[in-house]
Amino acid sequence: MDLACPPTRLARRRLLLASAGAATLSLPAFAQPGTGRQPITVVVPFTPGAPPDIVARVVSEGLQKRLGQPVVVDNRPGASGNIGAGLVARAAPDGHTLMVHTTTLVMNAGLYASLPYDPLASFAPVAMLTEVDYALVLHPSGGADLAEFVARAKARPEALNYASPGIGTPHHLLMELFQRQAGLRLLHVPYRGTAGAVTGVTAGEVQAMFMPVSGAAELTRGSVLRAVAVTAPARLALLPDSPTLAEGGVEGVTVRDWFGLLAPARVAPTVLAGLNEAANAVLASPEAAQALASQGYNVAGGTAEAFGRRMAADMERWGSLVREAGITAEGPAPAR
Repeated sequence: MDLACPPTRLARRRLLLASAGAATLSLPAFAQPGTGRQPITVVVPFTPGAPPDIVARVVSEGLQKRLGQPVVVDNRPGASGNIGAGLVARAAPDGHTLMVHTTTLVMNAGLYASLPYDPLASFAPVAMLTEVDYALVLHPSGGADLAEFVARAKARPEALNYASPGIGTPHHLLMELFQRQAGLRLLHVPYRGTAGAVTGVTAGEVQAMFMPVSGAAELTRGSVLRAVAVTAPARLALLPDSPTLAEGGVEGVTVRDWFGLLAPARVAPTVLAGLNEAANAVLASPEAAQALASQGYNVAGGTAEAFGRRMAADMERWGSLVREAGITAEGPAPAR
């Protein structure tokens, strides 16, 4: 055969197939043709309809469209997210099992004596998806505004009480931080879930509660309740009349809860990079951005490394608070 002659049609076809195969091998495993039909499972360690579930479903729908393969949300609630997180920590690190979790993941490290995972070592951060600000909501029995509430609480320590969805929840730890920074003492009334806590503050059983701004905006609309301050660094469009806590004279309580996408540790760098790229593309899409903003979430995104640093910083911040306050999530909550 004359090597200088042009390749035959069959040879050209073989060359093109070989080139396509080489390109395929360079893609992350979850995006390769032939494996694209294998579903990606996004574990949400909370109940359907809870805030992490809402974020997970918006992002999962976008990932399914972008990756061209099924993405299934699997709710595994229980033990403040520990059951679902333990499941993901033990999953194969192939990019087909992911998790949407919240700041609770790193908070739990200080609240539980034993966990079925290490918040930092057991997972590979993919991307921070969203952040959410909180609002301090008061029943009229607690005061007309932040200044009156603080003054009453300082005048009569533990005479005023506050609700949370349970011991060790972000709502609880945020109020602990607020008390320390404001120099007051309130009585904690932990309910069994958000619905009970909201009912408690609405009925005046408790005087105060921290809750995500979207819920606070809805709850205080046409109600006797007032959102008297927000934890954001600046005033928010959802609650334009609510000052920041810093404006009200309480510094050091600028807090945003995060919702993030994670994979099991030891996932291949190419898979992690592909997932991060896909997640950021979904967050940048008008459909996802609008759906999340309508629920009061601030779209985040960014690198996996930046998300990992945020996780480590929050684990130290909340761990210190938990240790100093002597809080544990493993004792039974008072019955109500």
